[in-house]
Amino acid sequence: MSLPWFQNNAFPLYLAPMAGVTDLVFRRLCKELGADVMVTEFVSAEGIIQADERTRIYTEFDEAQRPVGVQLFGADGPRMAEAARKIIDWKQPDFIDINFGCPVKKVFSRNGGSSLLKDCPLLEDVARSIADGVGDQVPVTAKIRIGWDQDTINAPNVSRILEDVGMQAIAIHGRTRSQGYSGEADWDVINECAETVSVPVIGNGDIACGADVERHQKNSSVSGVMIGRAAMQYPWVFQEAKHYLATGEHLPKISREERWAFILRHARMLVEWGKFPSEKLAMQAFRSRMMAYSKGLPAGKQIRTACTKVESVAELEHIAAAYLARYEDAELAVV
Repeated sequence: MSLPWFQNNAFPLYLAPMAGVTDLVFRRLCKELGADVMVTEFVSAEGIIQADERTRIYTEFDEAQRPVGVQLFGADGPRMAEAARKIIDWKQPDFIDINFGCPVKKVFSRNGGSSLLKDCPLLEDVARSIADGVGDQVPVTAKIRIGWDQDTINAPNVSRILEDVGMQAIAIHGRTRSQGYSGEADWDVINECAETVSVPVIGNGDIACGADVERHQKNSSVSGVMIGRAAMQYPWVFQEAKHYLATGEHLPKISREERWAFILRHARMLVEWGKFPSEKLAMQAFRSRMMAYSKGLPAGKQIRTACTKVESVAELEHIAAAYLARYEDAELAVV
């Protein structure tokens, strides 16, 4: 087994790669809260080859985050293989992951991401080129969706192709490209894929708590699960899931004080990371994180409004203090 986190009947919890979300800082925090396997935000193969520093920063990770994979997107197999080798030389990740699932127009319009689900010969060529180009340096895995649209659900066939050309695990989001993130994830198709191939399949879609993880562990053939949007709002989902799997009981929801302490720590870490040239730019980027974090708090709309102009950690600290003073005796509610 070249992916040891699946050994001994382990059922790993992956943090899904999400552009603009799963940077080094957020991955570090989710690892502390129990995520088992990390995948970076996707990076452009061409940006890596051109040694673009703005692209290269997306491949950063620290040793505590292992096992961690770097995810690439593109449609030129040999060029992507070259990019993968460069990444391995820089950082020696635990695996290289190929993005065949991104539904964003600016990605699939460049023949990357989920667009390759419409062109299986090209998808096969890309995956084979990267697997052959990397050789035995690190494993290569892939992430897909169940199809381009409801009329072209082809994930079982795509999974067979990926296994045949050397992918050592396949993560599958249970929606089509045309669905985006609407509707429900189709776990029947995910399970069919898991029963079709012999490599590990990681299921992704609509996992929000430990009970969801347990249900898929018991009632499907997947070897692990990948959690995305639920972690954006409530990164303690990994901690809660592991507790539930071990005890059958849900952990109490994190208090408002603990949430705000976490939020402020995240903001400070983002500023200290140095990716952004100023605190103002770091906090402008952090506003989108607040849109997710505030969904688990009373008066979340007011928080989101207050955070639309935040430009410093001190301003966020002021918002937190005013909020906690106002809701000192209020019951926790999800809005």
